[in-house]
Amino acid sequence: MLDILLGIFAGGLLSVIVMVAAIFLILFVVLKFGSIILGLILNSILGLIAIWLANSLFALGITYDWITWIVIAIFGLPAAAVIILLKMFGISI
Repeated sequence: MLDILLGIFAGGLLSVIVMVAAIFLILFVVLKFGSIILGLILNSILGLIAIWLANSLFALGITYDWITWIVIAIFGLPAAAVIILLKMFGISI
């Protein structure tokens, strides 16, 4: 009887330890990749705002077509800077 109770307790304790370790691993992965994804989203939004501001302030005439959206969504603010510089030199994508 004591062996059965000890086996259940030891197995239960082991499963609790594994469950807690799995929860910590999941939290670590979510926090690690969550900050990366949040940074990419923020960079994309800042890129779109930069394109909009450049069009508003300098009347560059940058079109909001699907190529511009995809490039800025992938590369963010640096892509917006390149698109703005290209447009200032008379090159449009």
